[in-house]
Amino acid sequence: MELTTGAILRRITETPLSTAAHKLATIILDGIAWKDGYNGLERGTAAFTLAHLAEKMGVSRQHLTTLLIELATSGLALVRWKPNGKFAPWLFRFGEREDADAPPDVVSAPSDTSLSREAKNKTIFAGRIQIASGSNVYRTPWADLIKAAKASLACWNVDTQVIWERFHAFNRAHGHAAVPAGFLLGFMRRWRTTPNAMAKPAPLAPPKRASTPKDQELQRLISAAPSKNWQFHASDLRRLIGQAAYEARVFDVIRQFGCPRFAATLAVHGRAIISGEIAR
Repeated sequence: MELTTGAILRRITETPLSTAAHKLATIILDGIAWKDGYNGLERGTAAFTLAHLAEKMGVSRQHLTTLLIELATSGLALVRWKPNGKFAPWLFRFGEREDADAPPDVVSAPSDTSLSREAKNKTIFAGRIQIASGSNVYRTPWADLIKAAKASLACWNVDTQVIWERFHAFNRAHGHAAVPAGFLLGFMRRWRTTPNAMAKPAPLAPPKRASTPKDQELQRLISAAPSKNWQFHASDLRRLIGQAAYEARVFDVIRQFGCPRFAATLAVHGRAIISGEIAR
């Protein structure tokens, strides 16, 4: 059975779920690709990291897992899997309803022309790209797709051929002979520097100043809150004490230690972990 966005949305509203689970289901629905190759995904599939989902939901990873289990065991039959390694996003798909009582309009009609299915979508990167040197992008079918996709990305003002060459250079450096076309869109979305920026020598690090008791105390607080989990700690602490109190603590640490905001944020989380307000 082939489902549409509207059909799944109706199933979400008809399925008995908690309010948070309903919200999570709509977030996943919003990321589903309805044409093969859209964002490098198969049709009917969405991709998210658990960290991204937890941030969008404003919940902890533990609560997010509970909500995912609720969706999996509900009539939505949400399934998830991770085929591309430990650090790759999870893939999500809503199970198809097989009961005979399903209303007939859950099946995608031939005349379905919803925005998510329109053929004019320009971010469809399907197939595979062969990695070669000296390739001219304008002699390939990818030039128009790159030009359309980069219009809303950080590389909007970079020549299409330059993007193509740097994409090939990146994959050659990683030993890739061929990659899924979706990798090209992901490469463009992560564009951060100009071509010349990579050749600039790194500035010399300033000499380290002697460690003071204040520096040691700041480092002790930061060490109590690993930076890789800082978003979850922030979410847990905001939910516990409120946004205003959270910001006040951060500013107090900045004034006390004269440190950057990110360091102050980690120190606030570390102090909350040490005092037992939130879990490590």
